[in-house]
Parts: sequence; structure tokens; C-alpha cells
Amino acid sequence: MEKEQFYYDNKIVKMFLWATILWGVVGMLVGLLVAFLFVAPGLLEFAGSDNAIPWLSFGRLRPLHTNAVIFAFVGNGAFMGIYYSTQRLLKARMFNDLLSRIHFWGWQLIIVAAAITLPLGFNSSKEYAELEWPIDIWVVLIWVVFGINLIGTILKRRQRHIYVAIWFYIATFITIAILYIFNNLALPVSGFKSYSVYAGVQDALIQWWYGHNAVAFFLTTPILGLMYYFVPKIANRPVYSYRLSIIHFWTLIFLYIWAGPHHLLYTALPEWAQNLGTVFSIMLIFPSWGGMINGLLTLRGVWDKVRETPELKFFVVAITGYGMTTFEGPLLSFKNLNAIGHYTDWIIGHVHIGTLSWNGFMIAGIVYWLATKLFKTELYSKKLANTHFLIGTIGILFYAIPLYIAGFTQAFMWNEFNPNGTLVYGNFLDTLTAIIPMYWMRAIGGSLYLTGFIIMAFNILMTAKKGSKVEDELAEAAPLKRISSGRATGEPFHSWLERRTVLFTILTTVAVLVGTLVEIVPMILVDSNVKTIESVKPYSPLELEGRDLYIREGCNNCHSQMIRPFRSEVARYSDNDPELYSKAGEFIYDRPFLWGSRRTGPDVHRIGGKYNDNWHFNHMLDPRSTSPGSIMPRYTWLIKNTLNASSIESKLKGLASLGHPYSEEEIANARQSIATQAAGIVENLRQDPEFVKNYGDQNMQEREIIAMIAYLQRLGTDIKAGRTAQN
Repeated sequence: MEKEQFYYDNKIVKMFLWATILWGVVGMLVGLLVAFLFVAPGLLEFAGSDNAIPWLSFGRLRPLHTNAVIFAFVGNGAFMGIYYSTQRLLKARMFNDLLSRIHFWGWQLIIVAAAITLPLGFNSSKEYAELEWPIDIWVVLIWVVFGINLIGTILKRRQRHIYVAIWFYIATFITIAILYIFNNLALPVSGFKSYSVYAGVQDALIQWWYGHNAVAFFLTTPILGLMYYFVPKIANRPVYSYRLSIIHFWTLIFLYIWAGPHHLLYTALPEWAQNLGTVFSIMLIFPSWGGMINGLLTLRGVWDKVRETPELKFFVVAITGYGMTTFEGPLLSFKNLNAIGHYTDWIIGHVHIGTLSWNGFMIAGIVYWLATKLFKTELYSKKLANTHFLIGTIGILFYAIPLYIAGFTQAFMWNEFNPNGTLVYGNFLDTLTAIIPMYWMRAIGGSLYLTGFIIMAFNILMTAKKGSKVEDELAEAAPLKRISSGRATGEPFHSWLERRTVLFTILTTVAVLVGTLVEIVPMILVDSNVKTIESVKPYSPLELEGRDLYIREGCNNCHSQMIRPFRSEVARYSDNDPELYSKAGEFIYDRPFLWGSRRTGPDVHRIGGKYNDNWHFNHMLDPRSTSPGSIMPRYTWLIKNTLNASSIESKLKGLASLGHPYSEEEIANARQSIATQAAGIVENLRQDPEFVKNYGDQNMQEREIIAMIAYLQRLGTDIKAGRTAQN
């Protein structure tokens, strides 16, 4: 059959390559800055506390870091590899050049929008999904563009069977679309403010269904696809086992989607959902390690080449890191280990083993190899590439190991009791002070890792400089001859399925949806999963504004709002009343939920009434004045800024439409309610002569700090009031 000539689009690959390097440096630099804020909390408070800059506070920079690394760095890196490998595996140019460019520039626009809005405090607070609703819509549109381009290329392919890497790309597109849309369903109430359609426990389950599987289907499956293409390609070896690839793919995408609830063990989530998450998390060891084995054994017999080829060195550490994290994740789903690890820095170390080694090193290896292909030259310096590998590997160890030590230190100190039944370390700051040396080591490790990446950026820049201009690559292949869609005699089922790409895509979607429906639907539709508590009431208008400020400042990045039913947590956070652990019914008006995923500071779910209003005011003004040794930033702008309550009626109407019992009269009188409650708080503050001296001549009842105090003083008081009434 006569072959057809066509051109691979190398220019789009080059564009994603440079974007990967640029955003990698930016994302890691922000991460390093965040790491140094743990050891030097006043680092960015220029010329004294009165000049603290809101958009440089930890709570606003942390989501910027995670979004930059996940969606900007890994996202562009994945697209770089997908656009290169898809064309060659399918023997076809991408479906549409215009769609490729729209995808690229649209994705960069999303990143820039995130880089602007997150530091400004436009933040939905959901982990890995912090972007507000206008940007969410844009994300979905660009993702659809990517999907059309990918599926269109598959349909016009010249290769009959779709290779394993393409399977993972298909699963990535389908599942991320489902996850992102359903997790981010929200009711807009203003230009950059919305409320989740889910509340409390339901919101928590949906979020970690998304959060866990964003890791699975954005940080794992596309990179696995790249592994299945680039490792054999660079090693010049076939994949170790095609059969193992099949088992790996189908079991992974089926099991992964069930595992999200293991992030919520011992919380207010119903026990049945927690147990499902645990069971399926444990089973995930098998497909995950199947993929690791397939990747590493592909390199069998070429270890001499591995020692000589920088790209393969990066791949070996990356795949090993994948194996470590996918073994540790299921271990953490065991309740006894989760009780130790949850809310500690162990989890941060665990996550970064995956991102720094699996994602970072896999992408680095691909970048090095692609640079030589795109610019048609040898790498500028193998020595520099090897230096990057060495520095980066040491950086990973310096980053992660201290955090494991910190995590165990936190868990043991939090849970240690005196013989008389009191906590040995009743002051939360005792634990924080003990792990500051580990934070210093983490900052050093991050510095090393970033240094290695900057070396790579220089190396690629010099490679491009000495190489040729990137041109589209001429290729030729015979057009795909259509044959009967029926299964030929003796043809393996999966081989036949690889020809039926529409059916393959449908089955992939079904595999993903089964676990989704079993876990999510009962939680949404069965009322008995969330038992209501009569004393729990919706937030007042001022408290609601304060909660939105709490979200804007990213306070949930350091403070949890979930007291687990442990003796140590009840003793520390709830006046030692064994029944005052957090209940599902307390969160029915929380949109979104704010349970948090770590405790750099203490839990705040029962903080209402524990301290007076002046303590909260001074704590926000200068945390060290009330809590010596605290690494919390100063929130001086809350005291300076006038509260903008212009959207309060829209907020209350929106929440009322979602089921919050705000009456028309309450909505109409919202601003008067704010003024009345604020006046009461200011009157309390005036009991402190220092407050009168410094702020007595200012109109403090209109400041943001008053709303924040109102919200903090509300936390946990509903259930206490209910128990008092019962007694």
C-alpha cells in the first residue's frame, strides 16, 4: 500500500517545553518561599508589621504554589509529552493546529489568572481546586479543546491499535473532566465569589473524591502514559510486559476512584464511606506496583546505558519514587497509621516524594531527551545534567526525610499524657518549636532541588542556542485500512478492543463511574448519612462575612476544623468533654467545608468563647504577642481594611436557595444586623485600654477584623449551646 507523507507538529511540543521550564522555576520558587516562611515568618513583612503585604502571606501563597506546580509545571510537562508521543504512536499530526494553539495559550491564560487571583484572595478553599468560578469555566472549555484534539487525532490515526500510553491519555481526559466539573459545581453570588452546592460532610466527600483523584488522573495517569512511551524509547527496549500493562491500566482506573475517603478517616464522614476508602486504597498497591515493575524491568539488561544516560537516571528515581508513594498511600489508609499521620507533616513529606521524584524527575528526563530531538543537536552538557540529577536527588532526601521525622514528632507529642491524665504538651506551640530544625532542613532541600532545576533550564537554553530552529518533522505511513469491526478468529480480546476506540473510551468511562456512583450518590441522596442537630443554626451576616475572610486568607491551610474522637484531641480542643468531638450535623451550613488537611496551628473548631475578643484582635495584629514562638503571619490589613459587605444580600439569597433558612426579612435587614453585631464586638474591645489608646478614635466596627472575630467566636458554640440546654 502506498504510504502517505505528513508532518509531525514539533512547534507545539516546543511551546509546551518552554512553558514547562518557565512554570517549573516559578512554582518551585514560590514553594521555596513558602518553606522559608515557616522558619522566618516575618521574611516578607517589610519595614515592620504595619507594612505587611496581604498577597505575600502564607495562606495566599500556598495555593499559588500547589496550583503552579500541579497545573502549570506538571500540566505543561504532561501536554508536552502527550503532544509529542501521540503523533508518533498514532502516525498522524494532531487533529487541528488551531486547537493545539488554543489549548496552549488558553492553558497559559488559566495559569496567569491563577497567579493573579489567588494572591488577591479569590479562593474557593478547596484543595487543588481553589480557583473561583469564572476561571473554572475557562478550565473546562480549554479541557474540552484538548479532548477534541486528542480524540480527533485518535480517530484519524494510521495505526490500527492504540498503544498503552494512549489508554492512559484517554483515561486522563475523561476522568479529569468528570472530577473537575462535579467538584466545582457552585452558585456564583458575585464576580469572583461562589458557594459550593455541597455542604459540610457531602462537600468533604466530593472534595476528596476529586482531590485524591486529581493526584491519580492528573499527576499519575498521564505521567504513566509518558513512562510507557519514553522509557522504552530512550532505552531502546520493548515494554517488559504487555499483559501487565493491560492489568495495570484497568485495575488502576477502576480502583483509584474509590479511594478518596481515606483522606477523611476518623472525621465526621459516615463509617461506611471511610471503610470503602480504606479497602480500595489497600488494593491499589497491586496495580501501582505492577506499573512500577513494568517500568523498571523495561530497563533490564541496559543498566550500563542507564549509568551513561542522564535521562534514564531520572527515570529510575522517578519510577522508584512512584513505587514508594503508591505503597505508602495505601499504608496510610490503615486507620492506626492514619491516626498518626493525618494532619502532620508526614503527609507533606509523602506528597513531595511523589511530586519531586515521580513528576519532577520524569518530566526532567523527558525535557532533556526532547531538547535533543527538537533542536537536532546533542545536549549542551551531560555533565550539567548529571549534576542536576545528583543535586536534585539529594534535595529530595533533604526535603522529605525531615518532614517524616517532623510528622512522627508531632503525632507523639500531641498524644502524650501525664500520669494524672493531662497532656504533657498542652501548649500546641511546644510541638511546633520542636520541629523548626526539620523545617530548616526542608528549606535547604527545596533550595537544592530548585538549584538543580535552574541548572536544567540553563542547559536546555544553551542546547537550543547551539541547535537548529524547530521545524515540523516529515513522516510517512500507510493509511489505516478499515477492516471488519468484528473480532477475528484467535484475536485476543484486548487487541480487538484497541481497534474499537469508541468502545474502549466508553468502557474506560464506565470503569471510572462505578466507584463514583456507589460512593457519591448515597451520600447526596440519603439524609440519614448526615444527622441534623437542632441547636446548629446558619451564620449571621457578619459571621458569614468573617468566614469568607477566613477563606480569603487561606487560614484552612494551617488550621483544621475537625476534632477527631481521640482522647488527646478531645482533651486539647474541647474542654475535655468526651462528647465534643466534631459531628456531621455541625457542618450542614458550611459551604465549603473547612476541615483542613494539616495542623501548623491548632484546631479551631471549638475556639468560640475560649478567648475574649481582645485576644483575637491582638493575635491577628501580632501572633507572637499572644502566642510566643508562633509562625503565623501578621494580619494587619484586616485591622486597616474596611469590610466590603456590598454583596451580603446576594450571598444570603444564594445560600437560601441552597437550603439555608434565611428569611426575606433577615436578608433585607442584613446590613443592620452586621452593624449591630459589630458594635457589640467593638464595645468588648474597648475594655482594653491599649485598644482605646491606639484605635479609639477610629471607626473600628466597619473593619474586616471585626467580622473575623465574629466568625471565630461562633465556631463550636452551637453544639455547646445545645448540650447546655439539654443539661
